[in-house]
Amino acid sequence: MIDLDGFPLPENCPEPGACVRIERPEDGLAVLVLDPPHRSLAVLDGPLLRDLDAALDEIEGDSSLRGVVIAGREPLQFAAGADIDAIGAITDPAVLDRVVRMVHGLFGRIAALRPRTVAAVGGPVPGGAFELSLACDLIVAADHPKTRIGLPETQLGIVPGWGGCHRLPRRVGVPAAMQAILAGKLMPAKPAWKKRFVDRLAKPEYLRRVAADLALGREKPRRRGRGWKTWAVDRNPLATALVARQARKMVLARTRGHYPAPLRAIDLVAAACRTPLAAAAAREAAATAELAAGPVCKSLVSIFKGSEAAKKLGRGRDGFEPRRFEHGAVIGAGVMGGAIASLLAEKGIWTRLGDLDPEACDAALRRHRAEIAKKKKRRRLERHEAMLAVDRLDTTTDLGRGFHRAQIVVEAVAERLDVKRKVFAGLAAQVADDCLLATNTSSLSVSAIAEGVPHPERVVGMHFFNPVRKMPLVEVIRGEQTSEEAVTEIAALAVRLGKTPVVVADVAGFLVNRLLGPYLDEAIRLFEEGADPARIDRLMLDFGMPMGPFLLLDEVGLDIASHASQSLHEAYGERMTPATGVAEMMGPDRLGKKTGFGFYRHPKERKAKPVLADDLSRYQTGRAAAALSDAQLVDRMVLAMVNEAARCLEEKVVATAELLDLATVFGTGFAPFRGGVLRYADGEGLAAIRDRLRRIAEEQVADRPGGPARFTPAPLIEELAARGGSFR
Repeated sequence: MIDLDGFPLPENCPEPGACVRIERPEDGLAVLVLDPPHRSLAVLDGPLLRDLDAALDEIEGDSSLRGVVIAGREPLQFAAGADIDAIGAITDPAVLDRVVRMVHGLFGRIAALRPRTVAAVGGPVPGGAFELSLACDLIVAADHPKTRIGLPETQLGIVPGWGGCHRLPRRVGVPAAMQAILAGKLMPAKPAWKKRFVDRLAKPEYLRRVAADLALGREKPRRRGRGWKTWAVDRNPLATALVARQARKMVLARTRGHYPAPLRAIDLVAAACRTPLAAAAAREAAATAELAAGPVCKSLVSIFKGSEAAKKLGRGRDGFEPRRFEHGAVIGAGVMGGAIASLLAEKGIWTRLGDLDPEACDAALRRHRAEIAKKKKRRRLERHEAMLAVDRLDTTTDLGRGFHRAQIVVEAVAERLDVKRKVFAGLAAQVADDCLLATNTSSLSVSAIAEGVPHPERVVGMHFFNPVRKMPLVEVIRGEQTSEEAVTEIAALAVRLGKTPVVVADVAGFLVNRLLGPYLDEAIRLFEEGADPARIDRLMLDFGMPMGPFLLLDEVGLDIASHASQSLHEAYGERMTPATGVAEMMGPDRLGKKTGFGFYRHPKERKAKPVLADDLSRYQTGRAAAALSDAQLVDRMVLAMVNEAARCLEEKVVATAELLDLATVFGTGFAPFRGGVLRYADGEGLAAIRDRLRRIAEEQVADRPGGPARFTPAPLIEELAARGGSFR
């Protein structure tokens, strides 16, 4: 029997034998059904591994068997991979090493079975679930949109440690395995078959039957081998060294060395086909134990768990079930509104896009059709799906009618309170009383927008970030009169659109922009005080941000950034006093990337890189910041964000520290490997954070507007530091 000592078990741990059922539908065939009673979807946790071990004990001694099938309780419910909570709870590398070796032994027994083994998989098949399948002789996958297969472990800061790093290269070759493991993405069924991740596709209703036919030899498998490439590439040290070198170069360029897991995976995959199975398993176990106990993995797992928790915000509670919207509308056909409408249409909602400007409507339609055509070309959409997505979006310049069928309307017009109120007043006269009215405002009060609107409980904020399709976060803003049902339905819609919702209070800047404001403003102050903007951008890239603050200011637009900083100042007073540098630089032809000129010059050529403007020194009023160390410069920017985050948590702008951190990673791009703003502060120690804030506040010139106030430690930091506590 396997040893689960040290492996955390769920509180509702079922009795032995309850998680894996052995069925014998015909002579010579055993079907191991993964059907844990304590899970809605099988997870490779302690009880299931225990019962899989017991099931193998039974079938290993059965000489009458000619075939074994491993399946889920339903065709589209195989298994959701390893128990992330249990692995995340283990801090001792020795325990992790032993657990990983134990699972290797279990999967090794499956690989060594005398009868032919077939995995019948469908639905999500990530990580450990796919590695279990790789231990079988053959894999049959349900040909269905819900099927997704792959090894996402590097996205969680670990490597595929249950055989993925050596079994997948043997199946598909080192280059393909390397690419899949480093990308960490789940593939749909057909691409998985084309890349030889699986051996056969079957309709979900025929999945078990096809698996049984293959297991018993009634259908001959058509395994597509690698042929000469096995020896010329996979077992060739020179060839795999070249593949590894190119992969390492790509990873370092993308991660700047902050993420150790992809680099370890490269070494494991490159050597997989030349390493005996036992030795390969030992190397995987050692790498997994080391990485899983490290801070990067803990941070990434925390983000993953936070994301999963956020998605549950859209689930019905207390008998309320959110609607699945069929008809929607968007008012405002600019870049944001057009992209929101396009996304709604792609995800199955018949959408009407309204704008008074016919050229804006036409441009939005062109962008939508181009986006759908691109997805069709890349085979992310089937032909009929692409045609429907195009058909679902239409436009109108008549905002006085044509919206009566809408169940949800998203407003994305100019950031003016009077304009938004007028739009909602006009819509309220057309739509049903239960039609949700969502505003994409980034700076105005949702409660103020709702004033005068009939049934204000249906008015809610749905704040997307630009670019809409790429940014994963949606802030769901609860106004003073917004109902819990409206919040739940908007969160459910966000999940349907492939976004992660975070519910925030109706305060100035909401959450993300309120935290981003001090960070960007402090960068501008440092620039004014003589710091080299190229140095600052490089330091923040090294810290782990996706781009430096000055390039980000250009992306946002200097005019928009200036307006946002002024709004924050009006709401929060002295500590949000904006620097003057941007206002002095800004002009009609100098608004950032959209005009080709800001802190950087942005060439029109598609692949040309931005170049720092050569006239910036004229806007610098001092030289003091030029003498600051790298650590001091980083602290000025990051701790401004940490301090404001503590105030947001104290004011309950967001429910938990975990959700706040999730929003900072998904909304501001805060370094994922650091786990978010508050987790970063906890890792530094709040007493140290408090002392560094005090030091910066003391260094600020008293007559410099906002300086000392911004860095005076928030009361929550003082309180937690005094008692040795933490945010999380």
